[in-house]
Amino acid sequence: MKAAHVDRQTEPAKPPEPGGAPLAVELRHLRYFVALSDAGSFTRAAERMFIAQPTLSQQIRRLEEIVGAPLLHRRRDGLRLTEAGAVLLEVSRAVLSLVDREMNRTRQAAGLGRQRLRVVVPPELPDALAVGAVSALNSGTAADVEITWIESPLDAEFSLIREHRADVGLGWLTAGPEALPSPLEIMGLGEFEPDVWLPSGHAAARRDTISLAELARMDVIHGPRRAEPGTYDAWTQVLRTVDPRFEFSDPPLRHSLQMDLAFAATADRPTAVLTGPCVIAGSRRGLIGLPRSPVIHEMVRVGIEQHPLTATAALVWNEELPRPLQQILFDAAESIPAPGPAQRAEPR
Repeated sequence: MKAAHVDRQTEPAKPPEPGGAPLAVELRHLRYFVALSDAGSFTRAAERMFIAQPTLSQQIRRLEEIVGAPLLHRRRDGLRLTEAGAVLLEVSRAVLSLVDREMNRTRQAAGLGRQRLRVVVPPELPDALAVGAVSALNSGTAADVEITWIESPLDAEFSLIREHRADVGLGWLTAGPEALPSPLEIMGLGEFEPDVWLPSGHAAARRDTISLAELARMDVIHGPRRAEPGTYDAWTQVLRTVDPRFEFSDPPLRHSLQMDLAFAATADRPTAVLTGPCVIAGSRRGLIGLPRSPVIHEMVRVGIEQHPLTATAALVWNEELPRPLQQILFDAAESIPAPGPAQRAEPR
């Protein structure tokens, strides 16, 4: 984490003097610490918390005094959590999540608020799948439930859900359901695979399919890992079973399908473009024609033989959710329509 603020304090925080008044941890200390860990710098964290940067620094020092040990390594190259800091971060998230949930329950018991369902929808989902999920959840939610939508990437472990920073997520399951850590529940929505685009002169373009071995020998442009880290890593490992040295090529500029195709079509060596999961596994491909110019040519959309790269679209939630909210998710998952070949969404 690159830090905009550098604090040269490296000595361990001093514990309270014997016989002195005990130092008490307050919820604001934990909220400040989590915000700092997430933001990566004092400046950004202070902006997000709407407090002055010196105040944030003072409160973090106070927290270190209470713990009696440094929580952060403060260096010129950024902030790093100490071992104690990593433990406290996990504890802080759990405590704050518990407090927020129980406060909501208290308000609901007093008739002061509705139940809340925080739903994460990653930005790179195919439109047809995302629209189906949003429609199913909106139409199936009772009047006394409020949905909060969060647009954020989800990792393979669905950490946002597991750590109670959200209640449910729509994302990609790159391993079997048994691989998901507790306390997550899951309902699969269908198997999806990527589209592959090849230069029209490539031999595989005439066959409408390419083998995994042929693909691994090419330069392959894929969207940045941060967009879909779980799927990106899983597919990298599959391609490395063919070529242990395989690495995806990140797009040289902002990621968009048309930009990637332009770079691939004019590359010095055969280059393919691989999207994230976007079509039902086994659906048909076709030809995409790019505007003709001296530097942009046709790229042909093909499939991969035997469908080795797939991901399961899944609705994942924390099993600690109240039963009425879980029932809403069950009902929504069963009513989300699986997009067919005619509903292919062009990924960004």
